[in-house]
Amino acid sequence: MLGPLFAGARVLVTGAGVTGRAVCNALAPLGVDLSLCDDNAAALGSFTGVTTLSPAAAAARITDYALVVTSPGFAPDTPVPAAAAAAGVPVWGDVELAWRLDAAGHYGPPRRWLVVTGTNGKTTTTSMLYAMLTAAGRTAQLCGNIGDPVLDVLGEPHESELLAVELSSFQLHWAPSLRPEAGAVLNIAEDHLDWHGSMAAYTADKARALSGRVAVVGLDDAPAAALLGSVPAPVQVGFRLGEPAPGELGVIDGMLVDRAFADRLALAPVSSIPVPGPVGVLDALAAAALARAVDVPAEAIADALASFQVGRHRAELVVVADGISYVDDSKATNPHAAEASVLAYPRVVWVAGGLLKGASVDATVAAVAGHLAGAVLIGRDRGEVAKALSRHAPDVPVVHVVTGEDIGMGDTAVSPVTRVTQVADGSDETLSSRVMTAVVAAARDLAQPGDTVLLAPAGASFDQFSGYGARGDAFAAAARAAAGSV
Repeated sequence: MLGPLFAGARVLVTGAGVTGRAVCNALAPLGVDLSLCDDNAAALGSFTGVTTLSPAAAAARITDYALVVTSPGFAPDTPVPAAAAAAGVPVWGDVELAWRLDAAGHYGPPRRWLVVTGTNGKTTTTSMLYAMLTAAGRTAQLCGNIGDPVLDVLGEPHESELLAVELSSFQLHWAPSLRPEAGAVLNIAEDHLDWHGSMAAYTADKARALSGRVAVVGLDDAPAAALLGSVPAPVQVGFRLGEPAPGELGVIDGMLVDRAFADRLALAPVSSIPVPGPVGVLDALAAAALARAVDVPAEAIADALASFQVGRHRAELVVVADGISYVDDSKATNPHAAEASVLAYPRVVWVAGGLLKGASVDATVAAVAGHLAGAVLIGRDRGEVAKALSRHAPDVPVVHVVTGEDIGMGDTAVSPVTRVTQVADGSDETLSSRVMTAVVAAARDLAQPGDTVLLAPAGASFDQFSGYGARGDAFAAAARAAAGSV
């Protein structure tokens, strides 16, 4: 099971961040000869007891190693993984290493892994699942792409029966032997195509979550639903917003109902789900399906949903002022997530833009056009959103908030209802704060009482912010400040 992991084996770890440290900590007790590569010399300097080198040097001597363990952000075509593939050196991710060590009994009795993936909703669903497990009195830990790396959790002194594991497509790509007790694919839409290269490759990596005993998929999402019947799991379960057929979970008369692991078992009222809109119901159904796969009773599922709290920057209501609600859904970093977010509200002033990562926003704009009272656009790819709005929602007023660096309109589709607001220079505020102050002011001008000003950008944040959290924080601070002035 452990393959090339043996005492004295030369193992190369790529990436000196949080994941790289977890990998090194897990490998050190095994007696392997560790090397670590990263472009960041300062990060490498914080490690002791390992040989450090640059990625270029590591790639040049790749045949010296029996195994490469890579941080998930490294795409297959980056120098070290590509060199390893060409030389026939196996490449694992940290999740693959964790799975193999756990299955081999390295940390005691192997855990039962419950895996959640999908383009959107992973964190909320995994958090709901963890709440259901603990409400049932089961020993469980939350890990993966949410919280601590799986390796760190496995290495803690206390043991647990179950792991609620959120996994990204990157992590799944580098985890080919993973066989969870149960796994769910919530949905599949264009995202990270610059990393995976194609939708087919992205979908195949997501489908690895369905290779264990129980496979759970969202039936209302066509690409996810298409996976049923093509994956190896002996038990295959779907969930939907409508009435469930046998083998499914769904909704009957305002109740979540299980017809996969029971005969029409009522689990919880839809009204108890704190996440707004259909997406909240779907997340709860997916979490309930995984919980039911390990025999969590209906009472625990109902209790967990009734007390569940939505995470930061996930459809988080910031403030209500002058009859206008300001909602931070900065975690909506792709068009599919933004679409679900906008559709949860009747009338929206949409704050959108950022880095689209190769994804098209046309279908999203066409789907949400009827909900839009206005749009305020930011970031590098705001022009792509503007062009889609001009095609599918030409009467929606649009404001571009630009900085001195991107005031040029060459990338902006200008219509009679478009205007540009330039962020002022010379303020004591940071640029990100000035951007969001201008955004909220523009949105407030477009909104009417009863509307929702919704930050659901459809793009990543790294063109203007340090992360989606910083983007959401800046929006929330600007909204609260504006609310204090009305």
